[in-house]
Amino acid sequence: MFKQWMSLLVAAWLLVPLAVANDLSAQAIDRAHAEIWRRFVDVHGIVRDFVGDLPTPEDCTLGRPNAIGWWSPIENGPMFTGIYLNAMCERFQRSGFSADREEARRLAQGLLKCASVSDVPGFVARGVGSDGKCHYPLSSDDQMHPWFLGLHAYFKSDIPTDQERRVIAAKVSEVAGVLQSTGWQVPCDGAFAGQYRGGFKGELFRDAVRYLYILHATHEITGDASWLDRYRKALNECPEKSPQTRLEICGEGYPRDREAIKNIDKFQLWIYVGSQAGLAKLAAAESEVFVREAYCKGLALNAQNARPAVGTHVNFDNADQKVFGNANWREVYSTWFPQSTQAEAKRLSEISDSEKKGARKSYESLWVRNPLAGAVIVALGGEESAREEILKAIRHYDYGRLNMAEFFFAECAYYALPAMK
Repeated sequence: MFKQWMSLLVAAWLLVPLAVANDLSAQAIDRAHAEIWRRFVDVHGIVRDFVGDLPTPEDCTLGRPNAIGWWSPIENGPMFTGIYLNAMCERFQRSGFSADREEARRLAQGLLKCASVSDVPGFVARGVGSDGKCHYPLSSDDQMHPWFLGLHAYFKSDIPTDQERRVIAAKVSEVAGVLQSTGWQVPCDGAFAGQYRGGFKGELFRDAVRYLYILHATHEITGDASWLDRYRKALNECPEKSPQTRLEICGEGYPRDREAIKNIDKFQLWIYVGSQAGLAKLAAAESEVFVREAYCKGLALNAQNARPAVGTHVNFDNADQKVFGNANWREVYSTWFPQSTQAEAKRLSEISDSEKKGARKSYESLWVRNPLAGAVIVALGGEESAREEILKAIRHYDYGRLNMAEFFFAECAYYALPAMK
């Protein structure tokens, strides 16, 4: 009896540090959450990149700082909002708090707004400017896929009313139908109407995962069996330029894309968070064992490759004083010329006043965004042994001193980890 009592005492003692660490991590997440909602979620429920002067209707029409909207506060609205909403639905599932439910609802409304401000069917704006409607004419596949991700998570949660579900199903059906009609190219609007920016039928890992995910999510939201048929067919198709099927590509993980997208592990993990989340949802929903195994293989490979990035959070100094000039984007990107092509818009986006811009944005991208994005990928990969590494990264940052909203990945990582019992 004494030995059993001692064993229980030792076990309890060993659990104390873990419990304390988890409590401190929860406190850090609450601080991050408060900062996101205090500074970065706009009145429409769209996550902005940073706090700064909003583009006006004239800016959006002329393309200032550029027609893509890069480097403006509304650069990544659907991308950030969709990924964040996926995590916020899990936050509400765990807390049951009405405040969390209403915040998730607000984000869902933000995503719907992004798909409702253009007269071009299927266009999803990056965000809205000063009048609550103006927007840049060029969206992208990076904005479109998380739009589906967030609305899918919200639709399947316990939060929406029946009427909300009907509205979401109708809008998702509309957008997916347009993508189907364009060959899965993402439409533009304004002066670029009739053109496309990015798509989902390429040969990269992120192409295959996102295409399969959108097909499957659209089926689950609309109940239309034709989307499930397209999903099953797409699994065994080989994209152009690839001898592998999409299912095989999913099993290769993001390392497959390293040649096409340089420095993924050091700079670009953030653009793979949505893919990892979509792959995790596909794996959870898949009934065919061999398909699920391929998905799980890709998830594990991504987690394994992203894990070293998590530890690089230690390189970030919370007392750093580098200049964050991007808040004054009109001064940093003061050069402007008319852009009649997407190539011209991209060229304009590469012109800046480096002295006024400063180095702080790059510093946060390298040592905040990338470690936390890596943490999300690892957590979604189900690598339980990395839990403390992820929590340590989450606890590292003074969220009140960060300039870019990208630290919302901390919440995404936290809620991707299994809840503590």
